[in-house]
Amino acid sequence: MAPKYLTGDHAAIDSFINQFELASLGIPSNPEEVFTSAYSSAVYIAGFLDASVRRNKVFVLGEAGIETELRSKGIQFIGGTDPSYRRDITAEDYKLIADGSLLDDTVGVVLVGLDLHINYLKLAIAYQYLIRGSIFLATNTDSTYPSNKTLFPGAGSISKPLVNMFNIPPIALGKPSQEMMDAIEGNFKLDRQKTCMVGDRLDTDIKFGIEGKLGGTLLVLTGVSKKGDWEHNDAAAIPAFYVDKLSDLRG
Repeated sequence: MAPKYLTGDHAAIDSFINQFELASLGIPSNPEEVFTSAYSSAVYIAGFLDASVRRNKVFVLGEAGIETELRSKGIQFIGGTDPSYRRDITAEDYKLIADGSLLDDTVGVVLVGLDLHINYLKLAIAYQYLIRGSIFLATNTDSTYPSNKTLFPGAGSISKPLVNMFNIPPIALGKPSQEMMDAIEGNFKLDRQKTCMVGDRLDTDIKFGIEGKLGGTLLVLTGVSKKGDWEHNDAAAIPAFYVDKLSDLRG
């Protein structure tokens, strides 16, 4: 079986291949080999939400990649990249949010991903949907993500204010969520015992492989987690193997 690429990235699958890691690393791949957290979320939502349900719309805190994957599954959504949500909140907005006239009563899910234009208005609206009974989902709950040899706020930092307000964590659909593992298993027909999870983060990648009962886990020390992090008593997970960089596997 060819390698499969899993990512918590908010980009759509095609964008991830063409614009992000795989292309820049010179790794040949095609959409059938890639599974993003945005796609995982769309698959999960499509499993319980359909046109027969009155509240069948998703309020998105996220970017175009999430919208692309929701659209591919025929899921209706609002928010996201809509310019009308990318602005400061006004005094009138407070009134319209409070009386519900600024809300869509067909929204039944709040989906939070990496939103590069997060603001108070979006959070206020998302919170109102949650207290009105919408399901709280997150593409992933990574607090940070690595880029340009440093760390930046991740999708988990976008959902955190809502967690603080709502006092209930979202159902996470990226690594280490086993909902994602189940979706991957069904999509790729993989044999878990013959599968090794390779990643650079203990609390997502390695934990994902261990909790999914995969045949092995390999930590690569070029990302978030560093050598020895798993030796602490409160370590999120312990990898079966580790390498300084992927090229070390060439021997």
